[in-house]
Amino acid sequence: MQTISQSAPLEADVEEKRAALSYVSEAFAEGCLDGLDGDCMAQAALFAAFQELVTTYGEEATARYAEGFPDRIRGGAFTTTLQH
Repeated sequence: MQTISQSAPLEADVEEKRAALSYVSEAFAEGCLDGLDGDCMAQAALFAAFQELVTTYGEEATARYAEGFPDRIRGGAFTTTLQH
C-alpha cells in the first residue's frame, strides 16, 4: 500500500507541484471569471483533490494525510495575505 508522504519533497517534485498549482489556479480564476462563486470553486477543487488522493492512495492513507490539515491551516501554511 502506498502512503502519502509529508516529508521534504525532491526539487523536481517541487517544480512539478508548482506547475500543477499554476494550472489549478488558472482553472479556478477562469471559473470565477465565468461567474462561479469562489467558495463553490474551492469546495469543488477540494473534492476533486481528495477524490484523486483516495483513488491513488486509498481512504485510510488519505484520511491520515488530512489529519494534519488543522495544524497546517492554523499555522498559516495556506495563508497568502499578511495577517494583522
